[in-house]
Amino acid sequence: MSQRLSRYKNKKVIITGGLGFIGSTLAIKLVELGAKVTLIDSLVPNCGGNLFNINPVKDKVKINISDVRDRESMNYLVQNQDIMFNMAGTLSHIDSMTDPFMDLQINCVAQLSILEACRWHNPNIKIVWAGTRNQYGRAQYLPVDENHPQNPTDINGINEIAGEQYHMLYHRIYSIKSCSLRMTNTFGPRHQMRHPRQGVLNWFIKQLIDNQKITLYYPGTQIRDINYIDDVVEALLLAGISDKSWGEAYNLGGIPMGLKDFVELAIKIYGKGQYQIVPYPKDKQPIEIGDYTANWKKINSHLDWEPSTSLEVGIKQTFKYYLKNKKYYWDNS
Repeated sequence: MSQRLSRYKNKKVIITGGLGFIGSTLAIKLVELGAKVTLIDSLVPNCGGNLFNINPVKDKVKINISDVRDRESMNYLVQNQDIMFNMAGTLSHIDSMTDPFMDLQINCVAQLSILEACRWHNPNIKIVWAGTRNQYGRAQYLPVDENHPQNPTDINGINEIAGEQYHMLYHRIYSIKSCSLRMTNTFGPRHQMRHPRQGVLNWFIKQLIDNQKITLYYPGTQIRDINYIDDVVEALLLAGISDKSWGEAYNLGGIPMGLKDFVELAIKIYGKGQYQIVPYPKDKQPIEIGDYTANWKKINSHLDWEPSTSLEVGIKQTFKYYLKNKKYYWDNS
């Protein structure tokens, strides 16, 4: 265990979206580090919240089923907390275009609710915000660094930029220590498996387990920068405990790989499976970002973070988890 992370012992930590994929994995690690953890989640259908996600620590965390848009609840919940990991949000490109007002509510209105609660009721709290590569849109150059223009291809990317900027503004104006981690394609255990709109990598693994043929959109070689969940959690933890991160935005990045290559590797590890490449649907093509790889030198320089989990290890662990716990994640309705 990193000596730096031992500083979480006895820290009061609150996680919004704490029953989701990243929030729950973060919570389990924080409990291991000796933190006193409170989870907030509204369990909005199809957004990823799942009580089973925190099964290993269910008796060691506090759970509050609340909506972060509820200002009265947030005013109370942020009090006396040392650090907040602000994971509450939606990441779906498609959902943001079909229901832009929901995306606005969760990724903008909710963030103002959280920040105003901190401003008035706990201005000394430290906040790590979950940003996204969606903020950049189509890459003008690779690898994408933090100074790359932000021209999103969808509503979600615009609202994510706004969410990040709210945090940066409250840092500059009200001295609330905030930073942002712009996450890339994250996969691993505890991701929701009801639909593919929040992460195709995990969906590919579900399809293989279900003996379904995977469909890739032409040409199938689109490159994604891939992070295993444990590496993402480590980055969040390092950002939350560092004195260098406040007021900064950082790219996370991992192993660049074409989607077809990822699928072929997953098939090799699982031992069976098929895929097909089909024409790109016209309705989805306008929001496709093309190839994406991140330059993560800044976070490496500031926080000494780098991805360390190989794709082979990550994929094996993901298969192992879902094969054991399938009934808690598959939609059997």
